[in-house]
Amino acid sequence: MLESSLDGPRVVAQDDCILAEAEALQGLWTQDQYLAITNACNHLVEFTDGQIEVLPTPTRRHQAITRFLLLLLSDWTKAKGGEVFFAPLRLRVREGKFREPDLLVLRDAADPRNQDAYWLGADLVMEIVSPDNPSRDLVTKRNDYAEAGIPEYWIVNPLTDTVTVLSLRGDAYVEHGVFGRGEKAEGTILAGFSADVSATFDAGELP
Repeated sequence: MLESSLDGPRVVAQDDCILAEAEALQGLWTQDQYLAITNACNHLVEFTDGQIEVLPTPTRRHQAITRFLLLLLSDWTKAKGGEVFFAPLRLRVREGKFREPDLLVLRDAADPRNQDAYWLGADLVMEIVSPDNPSRDLVTKRNDYAEAGIPEYWIVNPLTDTVTVLSLRGDAYVEHGVFGRGEKAEGTILAGFSADVSATFDAGELP
């Protein structure tokens, strides 16, 4: 068992699981405690101004779609000198707010935002919509990633078999395109990169 006070509410983790009464402590967590929690457990955990949210374990379909897109992005980044990573990897939206996108891309691997403990930003992030709470990816994270100044956000939605590509204009996103089966999703940030929508969602189907 790991116990750490960190000058605030106690953080307790056992068998890589958070056992603290997170709801009772909402609003009291510090950023240092959040970082300690995510270092000590294997759950996806996000943080906003003293509140933590433990995300559900991804489904097989979710992970299969993520893997498909990761391989596509890996090919692009290898050719262009960029960097791509996948959750769990913390992304700091701002001081006091962290997210863990499904996929994160920097066009230049030497970009100073590419940090070890957590990324300080990204050029593009992707989220595969989770069925437990679609508004998390469709609404909340749309606002979060705009706040972080991330130029492009892809919402990959297995519930509708669509990929929505959002481009940052000022401090908010606008739709660059909504792509369905039979189309190739593409944005403006990664020159020459596209994803076949049918192949993306078919990757998640059981054999």
